[in-house]
Amino acid sequence: MIVKTLPPSSRPIQEDSRNGTDSRGELDVIDIVPEENGTPNLVVRSPRLLAAQKIGATAEPETLYDPVSIAAHYQNRPLQVLRRIFAVLGPTFSFAFGLWSDSKRGIVVKNDRRRATQLRVLLTQLGPAYIKIGQALSTRPDLVPTVYLEELTKLQDQLPPFPNELAYQFIKEELGAPPEEVYAELSAQPIAAASLGQVYKGKLKTGEEVAVKVQRPDLRERITIDLYILRNLAAWVQKKVKRVRSDLVGILDELGDRIFEEMDYIHEGENAERFFELYGHIKDIYVPKIYWEYTNRRVLTMEWINGIKLTQTAEISAQGIDARYLIEVGVQCSLRQLLEHGFFHADPHPGNLLATPDGKLAYLDFGMMSEIKPPQRYGLIEAIVHVVNRDFEGLAKDYVKLDFLSPETDLTPIIPAFARVFADAQGASVADLNIKSITDELSALMYEYPFRVPPYYALIIRSLVTLEGIAIFIDPNFKVLSEAYPYVSKRLLTDQAPQLRASLQDLLFKDGRFRWNRLENLLRNARNSQDYDFNLVLNQGIEFLSSERGAFILDKLVDESVNGLDALSKNVLHNFTTLLRERVGLTAVNETPAATVEQQQTLEHIKHILGILRETRGFDPLQLATQISQLLVNSDVQRLGQQIANRFTQKAVARLIRQLLAS
Repeated sequence: MIVKTLPPSSRPIQEDSRNGTDSRGELDVIDIVPEENGTPNLVVRSPRLLAAQKIGATAEPETLYDPVSIAAHYQNRPLQVLRRIFAVLGPTFSFAFGLWSDSKRGIVVKNDRRRATQLRVLLTQLGPAYIKIGQALSTRPDLVPTVYLEELTKLQDQLPPFPNELAYQFIKEELGAPPEEVYAELSAQPIAAASLGQVYKGKLKTGEEVAVKVQRPDLRERITIDLYILRNLAAWVQKKVKRVRSDLVGILDELGDRIFEEMDYIHEGENAERFFELYGHIKDIYVPKIYWEYTNRRVLTMEWINGIKLTQTAEISAQGIDARYLIEVGVQCSLRQLLEHGFFHADPHPGNLLATPDGKLAYLDFGMMSEIKPPQRYGLIEAIVHVVNRDFEGLAKDYVKLDFLSPETDLTPIIPAFARVFADAQGASVADLNIKSITDELSALMYEYPFRVPPYYALIIRSLVTLEGIAIFIDPNFKVLSEAYPYVSKRLLTDQAPQLRASLQDLLFKDGRFRWNRLENLLRNARNSQDYDFNLVLNQGIEFLSSERGAFILDKLVDESVNGLDALSKNVLHNFTTLLRERVGLTAVNETPAATVEQQQTLEHIKHILGILRETRGFDPLQLATQISQLLVNSDVQRLGQQIANRFTQKAVARLIRQLLAS
């Protein structure tokens, strides 16, 4: 009997044009379907719902991370825990002593490939938890010497495999039939072996090439004992070391949740489909298809991707592909993951990011994903705005919203500390900072002031720093924050969320004065965003300005627009009277004064903005007349026009009265 795990059908399926799956990323349960030869074929749509509907066995409790149950298990096994502690400490101290001894003998440790190889072997022997640490370090050329980097990179997919016999046994147990009955072809040996499983290249009987991932044996036991030890160590440090105010236990639990989810391949398949739904439409992003008929908890079958690791720049260039462009694509995708939908890839190391032959960026391995809630997403955008705006008081309040500081914290000494950290963050110059430098500076502050690191933040930083590490490897001058500005600017100009509208107001106004240069910078940056165009900003801008939420900005914009029109009319009248006096000779005509310096500056800003809009994607002079005619019948536009006309008339009348009284 072959057990098939398929996408859900409890509601009408909205088929995805690429792979025929539904759009929910969830699973459901079907029924037992007989094959033509009469063999019963159990078609299971989700083991999670299996328990709820009481079909077959109950859901496996060990698929979820439960620190309380884990603690209860190992508290009764002190000898097992002690053996594991000594198994970790023994080789670790031996390696550290070797490094110390080498340095005393004058050996340059950072260039010693022998020690680099020993470190890789040590992490491999210590198990999956420590392999994850090595994988994170393998993406940081700014932290790890080159020879160590080359060795640690092998931890991504070149670990020792486990025997085929065990892998074939797992396939039979999970899919209900031996590999030769499930697949038309399966590679004789795994083509890659990572921390949690190994991958075979195969072919389905329908002809599609696939990657078959099989989980390592005894994985859960090895992971749980390390998490138990590290969690107890974190609790001890948190209790005894007063300078540590972060929730270390919470951070370990967050990591434990993600690792346990990563060990459930059904969950990984769901993650892949959800990732495709949210980000598969982004230009040059590719997400492989999941074959649910051949997937279960310890076996995952997905589309085979022919590609090259992003760090293999020579091979990528040989195929005529721009590796730097693909990094830019990855940064834009990450921004949408973190700041738009909140569902993000927490493990984007080079083994999980491939350049495809047609120049796309393919994401692999969706086991370690995480989510960031809307208040935190908006808080991050607000923090970026306040950094650019040099509003460090606002930035300190952002850290309260993001749970880095408790609400009762005295922010008075923290505000100047932020000013020191971001001393060079004036306008676009903040782009010269990288995530690593900002993180290091903030880490120093966290020891001095009562900061705490919320659990969700650790995986965000892991994701960003890992991606930045790949970017630095490809181009040492790559600035992730610089690439982020167009997207953040686009969000500020087009997102209807009240939090971002408040941030836009904070950015554009200071002491009640409108700052045209900020609007220019926003428009100039936003036009470089992939999904930003003239019609988008025009329509959403009008909708916002005509609403109650946009009343304040509208009022100020009307004032500034009137000033601009006033300046234009003054200049026209000044030029006309000058012409009459100097060329025609009508000296009886008084020369009208030109616009003031301030009015002239406003007029120049308006000209610059019109120029930026003309260069924005979607602006078409040939269609402008049609667009204007459509706008003129828009009630919101008519209301805006009336307000501007009324204000201009009021100012013109007021100026005329002042001139009459003066004369």
